[in-house]
Amino acid sequence: MRRIKIFDTTLRDGEQSPGASMSIEEKVEMALMLEDLGVDLIEAGFPVSSPVQFEAVKRVASAVQKPIVVGLARCVEKDIDAAYEALKDRPKDKRMIHVFIATSPIHRKYKLRMEKEEILERIRRYVGYAKQFFDLVEFSAEDASRTEVPFLIEAYKTAIEAGATTINVPDTVGYALPDEFGELIKTLREGVPGIEKVDLSVHCHNDLGLAVANSLAAVQNGATQVEVTLNGIGERAGNCALEEFVMILKVRKDKLPYETGIKTELIYPASRLLTHITGLIPSRNKPIVGENVFLHESGIHQDGVLKHRETYEIMKPSDIGRSSETLVLGRHSGKHALRKKLETYGIKLDEETFQKVFEKFTELADRKKEVYDDDLFSIVSEVLREPINGYKLVHFHVHTGNTLLPTAAVVLQVGNEKREAAEAGNGPVDAIFKAIDKALGIQPKLEEYIIQAVGTGKNAQGEVKLTLRIDNELYSGRGVSTDIVEASAIAYINAINKYLIAKGLLRKNGGAE
Repeated sequence: MRRIKIFDTTLRDGEQSPGASMSIEEKVEMALMLEDLGVDLIEAGFPVSSPVQFEAVKRVASAVQKPIVVGLARCVEKDIDAAYEALKDRPKDKRMIHVFIATSPIHRKYKLRMEKEEILERIRRYVGYAKQFFDLVEFSAEDASRTEVPFLIEAYKTAIEAGATTINVPDTVGYALPDEFGELIKTLREGVPGIEKVDLSVHCHNDLGLAVANSLAAVQNGATQVEVTLNGIGERAGNCALEEFVMILKVRKDKLPYETGIKTELIYPASRLLTHITGLIPSRNKPIVGENVFLHESGIHQDGVLKHRETYEIMKPSDIGRSSETLVLGRHSGKHALRKKLETYGIKLDEETFQKVFEKFTELADRKKEVYDDDLFSIVSEVLREPINGYKLVHFHVHTGNTLLPTAAVVLQVGNEKREAAEAGNGPVDAIFKAIDKALGIQPKLEEYIIQAVGTGKNAQGEVKLTLRIDNELYSGRGVSTDIVEASAIAYINAINKYLIAKGLLRKNGGAE
């Protein structure tokens, strides 16, 4: 049975989803989860793009042991230098650089403004330059699926001759159909000299909903590596979803004789941790990890499942680490029980971070008595999030009812400065948002407001993710509380603090300018 390498780009391409940016600590925790999950390679970021990206790649490289850690770079010397600096302390067989340049006619004409020979020269020069620092070099021809096949063959031939050890074929805009993408992979395997000595990888986007199908077609035609993200997050419509690709191979072994190193029982915990870290909620009918996957409403379906589960279920919930026993801990649970539960889900925390998680856990247990798995994921993501010590919600008061005009009063504080205001609104959330606006003298536009329950039952926490447009720029915020009005206010203030810091109106460690 042929083994397919899993190249996970959740921390790089996945993070490029609007609103999905992660702090360094969040990236490290997700990397540790991905390591436990069993991915072969982790693309940790684009080091040259910012100091935060550089530091994140460096921290991930020092945190994980087993996977190869990858840094992205354009065919530009400074990009390659930055990737090397971020990864140089990692063993040579555990670090890789991923260099890319576009090859399609539309990219050549409008983006690069280069002729074919110029692109080939850049491939030759910069793959060779990268090879001085890295034993493992992946080369991607961006927009490969819309590139003329003869030129694509020439580009990959050039990269292999310059020292590339992996050739990646991206369907960058999700344009290809499965049969033509499979045929392209077969053509490259037969037509590129030396390709049998390197890994042949694919990176498929989901603009037409075909990322998983195209990745499967590629594997069936000789691809040895597939690039994926958890929950399928990524640019635009996202990437090939790790959980879907892996579970298709597991369920349909009769037709797909391939295996991966993924521990499927950790798929659901990894998915939930990512959801709480990014705030990007998979749709309820999302394959594999959606909330509806193992629910049956139709009477015919319920009858069949009760008699024999396999009548309507082709997977067991336990196959992906999903259990109906979600109630885990309560107010009398101690540190040992909490640590044990977190480790069960592959969450490893240093002592300082664990102590913060435990404090928030006990505080929540006092408020709602029963703490569920999703509550723990939410607490961990909240602690890992980079703190923004700007304005805090000291206290708030809301009057509402179906015969009252909803009103809210807030007291906000930063350092020794307090701001107070009261306002009316169309509902309690609208009222508290308007009171915050009045207190801070800001008039944002609410672009997105998402609320979801964390855990189950009437006492579940509410998690709010929202996006504000201020001065024509977008700022996101998140908040969690057993009170959805409070969670909304925390998320709203969090987004405004980001704006104030970005504009130099608030110091990141607290205090107005």
